[in-house]
Amino acid sequence: MASHLEVIFMPLADGGEGTLDALGGANRSSQVTGPLGDRVEAKWRFSSRQAVIEMAQASGLLLAGGSEGNDPLLASSAGTGELIAEARASGARRIVIGVGGSASTDGGLGAIRAMEPLVRFSGVELIVACDVQTRFLDAAPVFGPQKGATSAQIELLRRRLSRLAEIYLNEFGVEVRDIPRAGAAGGLGGGLAAVGAQLVDGFGLIAEEIQLADAISEADLVITGEGRLDEESFNGKVVGGVALMADRYQVPVVAVVGSTTPGTTIPKNLTTYSLTEIFGRDLAFNDTQRCLTQIAPQLLT
Repeated sequence: MASHLEVIFMPLADGGEGTLDALGGANRSSQVTGPLGDRVEAKWRFSSRQAVIEMAQASGLLLAGGSEGNDPLLASSAGTGELIAEARASGARRIVIGVGGSASTDGGLGAIRAMEPLVRFSGVELIVACDVQTRFLDAAPVFGPQKGATSAQIELLRRRLSRLAEIYLNEFGVEVRDIPRAGAAGGLGGGLAAVGAQLVDGFGLIAEEIQLADAISEADLVITGEGRLDEESFNGKVVGGVALMADRYQVPVVAVVGSTTPGTTIPKNLTTYSLTEIFGRDLAFNDTQRCLTQIAPQLLT
């Protein structure tokens, strides 16, 4: 790397996996109930009365063995609720929950039960960092397939969510079906909203926490990346958020991606490098570091 260059590294996330690292990294670990009922070790962060929890650590799809190992009807968000409860017991007054990568479609019921009694959260700020705008009842049809749900199971899960929405309305006076982002993480967003949580744009929250705008405004070039670039990359995800923010300051952006879906609309201020197109799929997937090392000089010209 040229000695005259000043490079600033800033971990980023959009509310999904990586949120914990972007907000300082884990400094605590707890045994909680995994998505399918087994015990798992979940990392989280607690500092200055703020807790950061990543749902994937406690109720993630990977913990259930991916879509093939998951039981979509059984998978629960209970472990995430247990982490929230532990954060409160530790003295947290502000709890940020990143909700990507979930195994469950339980509408947050498992988490709420684990958080009871809810009165102890009076005066506690619950913030749910979301990476999607999905509505509560759409959580099953939109995300069910990637969690291993069949067509019949998706319909059953949707009916469950519909009944649960009525329960939340009757018990908490909150109509979760009308709340944007309530379908995040299999409806966990809606469940937590029912008990007073704020549902916010995950990228925006993290960008503000790490003062990303200040860094971009002083930069000559911004480099970001993603595994697969597609239209969804510009709908609340990191690459789209970085490109939009950089455009405000007229700073060029380079995105190094694993692959690009044909037909994806690319913003004018964004230059993309697809590793699979440049190096081939095998090398891009099996020796990514080598590919990045070879391509690095091109990014700075």
